Amino acid sequence: MLEHGAAPPTAQRPEGKPPAGGPGARLMRRKPVEWLVAEGGQGEGGSLRRSMGVWQLTMISIGATLGTGIFVVLGEAVPDAGPAVIVSFVIAGLTALFSALSYAELAGTIPVSGSSYSYAYATMGELVAWVCGWCLILEYGVSVAAVAVGWGQYLNELLDGTLGITIPDALAAPPGDGGIFNLPALLVVLLSMAFLLGGAKESARANAIMVGVKIAALILFCAVAFTGIRAGNYTPFMPLGMAGVSAAGATLFFSYIGFDAASTAGEEAKNPQRDLPRAIMLSLVIVTALYCLVAAVAVGALPWKKFSGTEAALAGIMENVTGQSFWAVVLAAGAVIAIASVVLTVLYGQTRILFAMSRDGLVPPVFSKVHAETGVPRANTVIVSLFCGVLAAAIPLGQLADATSIGTLFAFALVNIAVIVLRRTRPDMTRTFRVPLSPLFPLIGFGLCLWMMNSLELVTWVVFGVWMAVGLVLYFAYGMRRSRLATAEK
Repeated sequence: MLEHGAAPPTAQRPEGKPPAGGPGARLMRRKPVEWLVAEGGQGEGGSLRRSMGVWQLTMISIGATLGTGIFVVLGEAVPDAGPAVIVSFVIAGLTALFSALSYAELAGTIPVSGSSYSYAYATMGELVAWVCGWCLILEYGVSVAAVAVGWGQYLNELLDGTLGITIPDALAAPPGDGGIFNLPALLVVLLSMAFLLGGAKESARANAIMVGVKIAALILFCAVAFTGIRAGNYTPFMPLGMAGVSAAGATLFFSYIGFDAASTAGEEAKNPQRDLPRAIMLSLVIVTALYCLVAAVAVGALPWKKFSGTEAALAGIMENVTGQSFWAVVLAAGAVIAIASVVLTVLYGQTRILFAMSRDGLVPPVFSKVHAETGVPRANTVIVSLFCGVLAAAIPLGQLADATSIGTLFAFALVNIAVIVLRRTRPDMTRTFRVPLSPLFPLIGFGLCLWMMNSLELVTWVVFGVWMAVGLVLYFAYGMRRSRLATAEK
């Protein structure tokens, strides 16, 4: 195996030698696939451990995807589409499918921890890879904080329904939102950190349990609410026309963000070439089926005009059907567990992306230092967890949380392009999964990502632009000169 910081032998990277020339050529230097795969799992002082099978990988993707979306999204989407929100979920799932196909091909071909950052490095060069990695830091870091804030709200609902108490506003909201410090948000991040420090296998087991609980909660909702279905609630099926269905579909797309989380576990999977594509596609199918089932039951049990847009839409439906508040407590408990698993899996993905960037020299080496006994990037995990926890506890996120969407879509767009580039530059590579009808399907995925990005508000683009500017400053000041490809040129 490779020593940390040492370049693989030249024979392993015949087409990956950094290009000679000026600054422009250095920005386009690519990291060969063989180099990426050869150093897989290696960090400073130790190695990541391959301990996950296809089921654990699938649970990681479901854990990162199936969370706040299904518990809050119906109240926002049903008023736009009516009962046809079921079709909106299908449209959103198909939109995600095109990018998922590209992720599946690259995850099986380049089974490393960096996800789309590593794919971009191998196909489009270092600068594009840095931009992609910087987008992922925005996506994962801010979304952890935003989801943690939502966890505190549901925890209060659960405490109120079971014990009749709530956490005081001063300790349940950040400054500017009526509080002093959001203690629950910090708590769920620290709990997730504790699981991650125990090892990838242990945290994957905890996540699988939480995913099982939240799937059971949604199935319970369907079973209870099914008794309240009235055929008349499905008519008219599309009261606001196809325009309303499309608008709801654009909103619902963001409920699918997270299916790519399994790709960040490429260096901890037992058989990544076989299992990563399966996990990505299987998780998307399971999540889409659950979304459509819950939506169909919900709009059948409650007239679409009565959806209030509140976060407690599912709990309200169960209470209306049964006449008992007990079910609201059950759903609150399910939401607490669901959101906790999202925090755990997204935090995991953030640490592994930084691990890959650090190993490449683009961020400080502390992020790729692996604890010899646990096989965990311990310092990386602690630093990222504390940063996200403090962000969630002390800063009102507001519009900043919307920036996670644009960062995600940008990364998805690059992955679709990476598939096309790698097919042209390395057609001889073994691919355990191939996107059908390439390059048509990747181009469709790329176009859909651009369309979604164009629908976002101006303030989101401004935040994204500022974030990119900061990232470029850091790259030119630090990463460009310290990258391993830069040192290999000397």
